Amino acid sequence: VQLQASGGGLVQAGGSLRLSCAGSGRTVSTYVMGWFRQAPGKEREFVAAINWNGGRIFYADSVKGRFTISRDNAKNTVYLQMNSLKPEDTAVYYCAADESTRWSIRQLESFYEYWGQGTLVTVSS
Repeated sequence: VQLQASGGGLVQAGGSLRLSCAGSGRTVSTYVMGWFRQAPGKEREFVAAINWNGGRIFYADSVKGRFTISRDNAKNTVYLQMNSLKPEDTAVYYCAADESTRWSIRQLESFYEYWGQGTLVTVSS
């Protein structure tokens, strides 16, 4: 499975961006998909994850109410809609796939077997 993240860029505080993560090589429609981010000088952290049919979704407290994760299995793609962006959201955002489960949302990155290359989001104040 290859994952390609896109949609990052420079945005002012309060603005919005939508990230996409396209899978190729194999369908990711049965996998739990997650988004993680790594800010400069910090460890990578969990942002959000969605189970295979969208019936289970989990967000980090820091993004709850501002970010929305969704997926389109027909397009083999997962999205992260980011609204009300803050400077502290500045990071490289990674998508990841957990092929071992359709249902369980896990926050630890060690559970995710496949990773995209990351897309940079910069939020200016």
